[in-house]
Amino acid sequence: MEIVAAIVIGLLAGTFGGLFGIGGGLIFVPTLVLLLDLGQVDAEATSLLAILPVVVAGTWRQHLYGNVRWRAAAVIGAVAVAGVELGVLTANALPESTLRRLFAVLVLFVAAQLAWRAHSATRARASRPGTSRRNPPRSGRPAAATDADEPPAGGPSRP
Repeated sequence: MEIVAAIVIGLLAGTFGGLFGIGGGLIFVPTLVLLLDLGQVDAEATSLLAILPVVVAGTWRQHLYGNVRWRAAAVIGAVAVAGVELGVLTANALPESTLRRLFAVLVLFVAAQLAWRAHSATRARASRPGTSRRNPPRSGRPAAATDADEPPAGGPSRP
């Protein structure tokens, strides 16, 4: 049963990691606690190791699309090593119930931030002329120009 649960957790975390760009911890930790009955510290430690193949595969696929900012990732990763040391020391010093509550607050904060951004983007898109819910502009790029948008031949051009 533990292997089946681990396979399900891996599929969910991999799918959500690729879809939403989440590191897996938001999926791995709660499911390891709930499905495999791990303690909070054990789930967090297991998540750190389990995420390695997800990170490699996800980064490679995103790289093929040209979406990876290597310099920023290298700086963040290098500094995060010091942060993870501090985090591990803190996690092992706190009572498990406190750590679980802190994790829940983090998840709620992330969820609230995502909901706020989605709400703000929807309102901003609705307030722009020429856009609708059914036909939003893609990737922030302007819609294709029509003949009416083009300047007359020999006339002034836009900068």
